[in-house]
Amino acid sequence: MRALTRRSMLRGGAVALPFAALAACSDDEQPKPSFVEPDSQRVAGAEAARNPGPAREFQLNAIASEVDLGGLVVPTWSYGGTIPGAPIRVAKGEQVRATLVNDLPEATSIHWHGVQLRCNADGVPDVTQAPIAAGESFTYQFTAPDAGTYWFHPHSGTQLDRGLYAPLIVEDPDETVDWDLEWTVVLDDWMDGVTGTPDDVLDQLESGMGLMDHGGMDMGLMTDGHMLMGASSDILGDDAGDVYYPHYLVNGKLPADPEVFEADPGARVRLRFVNAGGDTAFRVALSGHRFTVTHTDGFPCVPVEADAIVIGMGERYDAVVTLGEGVFALVAEAEGKQMRGRALVRTGTGEAPTVDIAPAELTGHVLAYDELAPAEGVALEAREPDRTIDLELTGSMDGYDWAFNGKPHDLDNPYAIEEGERVRLRFINDGRMWHPMHLHGHTFALADTGLRKDTAIVLPDQTLEVDFDAVNPGRWMVHCHNLYHGEAGMMAVIGYRD
Repeated sequence: MRALTRRSMLRGGAVALPFAALAACSDDEQPKPSFVEPDSQRVAGAEAARNPGPAREFQLNAIASEVDLGGLVVPTWSYGGTIPGAPIRVAKGEQVRATLVNDLPEATSIHWHGVQLRCNADGVPDVTQAPIAAGESFTYQFTAPDAGTYWFHPHSGTQLDRGLYAPLIVEDPDETVDWDLEWTVVLDDWMDGVTGTPDDVLDQLESGMGLMDHGGMDMGLMTDGHMLMGASSDILGDDAGDVYYPHYLVNGKLPADPEVFEADPGARVRLRFVNAGGDTAFRVALSGHRFTVTHTDGFPCVPVEADAIVIGMGERYDAVVTLGEGVFALVAEAEGKQMRGRALVRTGTGEAPTVDIAPAELTGHVLAYDELAPAEGVALEAREPDRTIDLELTGSMDGYDWAFNGKPHDLDNPYAIEEGERVRLRFINDGRMWHPMHLHGHTFALADTGLRKDTAIVLPDQTLEVDFDAVNPGRWMVHCHNLYHGEAGMMAVIGYRD
């Protein structure tokens, strides 16, 4: 089995300049820099430069209710009582004007994942906006500048690991369409209302109870309360996940009562995959078919064929498939966790594949990052970085003390950058755990291949370098999109100097 990324070499070039080095100076030697505020004129100017089109109105109601997952009714939180929430669709260049009504028992927010939007609409409480209190509402308004597959979810505590998520699809009116139908597929790991709540999970992980007592003994896959041990993956490594989930969902449905996508034989279908999970990478395959991967995190790539795709939390892939005749299983294997979600594709008569089917494609050609290259027109212009920021991914399962550079929840001391710079982020992972790293407000390029993404897997013992152009002023989160790693402390802020 090929690794997700085959190359992981350190590159020379610019000098690493984390803000921590600036902060080490005394106030007399060098004052701390000031940063662009989310509601500043510079942010407004960057938004105006996007030439905002017409505004499309949406209302989102965050509610606590019971939801049917397909024979299992659970109490949870969602947008409007459905999982996933209703998708938002706009055209490239249009504005989203979405009012969130918070009928939850606590404060919330919405982060528009992957969109290069105005900073004060990014939805990070106490960084870009005040929390939206229970019983209050807030209107997000921003231009959607780039076509692609995006999604939205809270950035408030562990709320993402409930049912608060939905797709955001930005269509390109000028795109050449070479498919007949479209299917958005949202993947999720589920325990809310079954074995506990996401807050219960975080409490147990941070307490260090249970499985940590077993030391390094190889006892296979084990669970203790909400904790998981022994989730091993030939791609992600010996620690594929921290959390035990009793269920895995495809478009909000359990494998025993799956969603069924119906089409005619020979139809070309564009699949938009979104991983909304909290702690699970999914290996996705469609029995009897191959994918032609066309987009990564919204941006087009040179098309590549594969039998299966590993999708980390927060990542999105678009793929086109030409359907055969029959009934086929779309299987989302929880990587390393020995369980699966599934949906069905029906183009004719016949019996549905069994719930426990494991298509041969799952162990066929699994897509790797370094097979992918950006499509013409979306690659960053060749340029050496002006600034490199080293972000060491520190912490371990023993202490559940995840952080960047040993500093958990480092939100008040941004890593400083200047508008107009080419910035390189160097994610250094010397540990045993993999991490999906996400940068807000920008799309970066993998330094080795130029592939455009905003969320990327950093494997154990790997250094992953990504480049972005500093053209969207404000304060922007960078964090691990494993929800529990982020909430434990693996999050920081990159700030544009004022």
